[in-house]
Amino acid sequence: MEDILRPIYQERASHPNTIGVLIVEKSQKLFPTTDTFDTVLLIIVKNAEQPVFIKHYIFHGKKAAMHIVTEDQLKEWMLLGSNKKIFDWLYGGKIVFDRNDYIANLKQELREFPFYGRKIKMGVEFARLIRRYTDGKAFFDDLHYLDAYNHIVHSLHHLARLAVIENGFHPEVTVWHQVKHIDPEIYKLYEELVCSEETLEKRLELLFLASEFLIHSRTQIGSAHLLSVMEERDSWAINDMVEHPELEVYSVDLVILVEYLIDKKLIEVEQIETKGSGIYHRHYRVVEKLS
Repeated sequence: MEDILRPIYQERASHPNTIGVLIVEKSQKLFPTTDTFDTVLLIIVKNAEQPVFIKHYIFHGKKAAMHIVTEDQLKEWMLLGSNKKIFDWLYGGKIVFDRNDYIANLKQELREFPFYGRKIKMGVEFARLIRRYTDGKAFFDDLHYLDAYNHIVHSLHHLARLAVIENGFHPEVTVWHQVKHIDPEIYKLYEELVCSEETLEKRLELLFLASEFLIHSRTQIGSAHLLSVMEERDSWAINDMVEHPELEVYSVDLVILVEYLIDKKLIEVEQIETKGSGIYHRHYRVVEKLS
């Protein structure tokens, strides 16, 4: 298949805008990685009108997909974990063009997983975890058990990803296989949720209690990035936080994380007077630690 695709990627490689080209072949072991296609051609470019452009090809009964992705989009996927297959493509793909060793350096960075990158990813996963746990608990309290189940499954998934990142690894598509070896306690919780013969209500009740402890034990490491950014100023309006370039990655989960950290007394609310009588702006600041 590579010989057939060579004219396509060689034409792209001749463009000065192209940074690198990878070829990913389907294997039985990593079947989901290529979305059933026999080959994926990943072309990384500096800039483009569309952050992602996809073409599909067919030849002699074989299927191939070409993904042209901007450097910014690639970095966003890597930071937010919003395209889990990209890690398998980068790890397992064959480099056929690499301008100035861009892909080689990227793969080295993935292996080393710098601490600062981990810190941001842990913050994002922790915020997603709090969102899912909070929503799930609300559904459970309202006796909507199936909706609660859906949210607690997702919250455990974010907890699992957080544990993997905490241990210096990138979460892969097979995250539960990773967690089974890295943090068996979380894996056992997941097994109990999906395999137990207890009633759904009882399973959820036990899971919420156990999850609360595991979430609490990871609050410091999960909130470290957000709190470190907040320490840059004495006080924050929520819009200042939403627009901050390092905090915008939290997206819709930022507010729920802030409220959680207020409840845990890591962030405190500051009232700022407005022109209206008895109405105050609600600002936020990191709680000062006693030395």
